[in-house]
Amino acid sequence: MISFKDIELKDKELITSYTQQSPRRNCDLSFSNLCSWRFLYDTQFAVQDGFLVLKFWAGEKLVYMMPVGSGDLKKVLEDMIEDANLEGERFCMLGVCTGMRADLEAIMPDKFHFEADRDYADYLYLRTDLATLAGKKFQAKRNHLNKFRRTYTNYEYVPLTSDRIQECLDLEAEWCKVNNCDQHEGTGNERRALIYALHNFDALGLTGGILHVDGKIVAFTFGMPINQDTFGVHVEKADTTIDGAYTMINYEFANHIPEQYTYINREEDLGIEGLRKAKLSYQPVIILEKYMACLKDIPVDPVKW
Repeated sequence: MISFKDIELKDKELITSYTQQSPRRNCDLSFSNLCSWRFLYDTQFAVQDGFLVLKFWAGEKLVYMMPVGSGDLKKVLEDMIEDANLEGERFCMLGVCTGMRADLEAIMPDKFHFEADRDYADYLYLRTDLATLAGKKFQAKRNHLNKFRRTYTNYEYVPLTSDRIQECLDLEAEWCKVNNCDQHEGTGNERRALIYALHNFDALGLTGGILHVDGKIVAFTFGMPINQDTFGVHVEKADTTIDGAYTMINYEFANHIPEQYTYINREEDLGIEGLRKAKLSYQPVIILEKYMACLKDIPVDPVKW
């Protein structure tokens, strides 16, 4: 029997004590993401026999994350399967990366059906690539930066601190107005998560940056470490009338992320064509495929899944 509870800000230290020590680099394990999106997924967690266990609802469907920790993985999975049975639901896990899939197949062979969704694969970059934009493959990005510097000579990058939250909220509101984000469920949900994160910036343990031109905010970004070698960038917003603002805030933030982080995870493209093109243009070194793993007891309904 697993005793789950709702994730709260006060659980940060406990949850990150597991995620920070894990080799997993997927953005789903960022404490900020877990907390900021709880309104949508009713996310719960438990500590069970040395593992962090996460449980949430995607729509009306109960799903879990692969447990994080060390110990008897098979026993914890069996406890999770029992929990799903008590909920009257089929046992499924989201965000199962290739290494986790291998673990599952080793300890419970032929028990799971795996299905990948390219739209939810994470994009991982070398921090040094984004911070230097060196080499022929980044020539176009360097040209964009140089044009920005020539056009906006009076620009500055400053850390995002709690006293600067309001100007970020103002830019986000303007961005939302231009992009009609309240008309779409996806961008509306993103807005709610973003506003929560900004209002709880310090408590979540976030780090961010702001780009000013002539003293006015034109872009901001923020994120937090996912584990010991990967930093997650969760949000990046810019004034689209300022050509090159996205390129510059990306470049500056990469230069301010501590050097201990080898990788920067810039999350998924959600199948949005323009977003996919933009993420690929920064030359990811890993496209982290993630699977849904469901017990094979019941045939998979292709319409539902």
